[in-house]
Amino acid sequence: MAVRIRLKRLGAKKAPFYRIVVADSRTARNGKSIAEIGYYDPTKEPAVLKVDSEEANKWLANGAQPSDTAKALLKKAGVIAE
Repeated sequence: MAVRIRLKRLGAKKAPFYRIVVADSRTARNGKSIAEIGYYDPTKEPAVLKVDSEEANKWLANGAQPSDTAKALLKKAGVIAE
């Protein structure tokens, strides 16, 4: 099972809100997830980003691969060193 850290889109049309989740790579974008490790709200000014760094580091150590967008957000949150 290939595990990925990626975004799950929520919110209304033209008002997105994202959860940063750990999910099997074969599931749908908004499908079942294994764990929720944070959220990202780009509609606020400034954008709100909250990540549980302990959980994120645990999943990264266990081999979860972040998507490109999730990797950028984890770097911004200071979970991944640049």
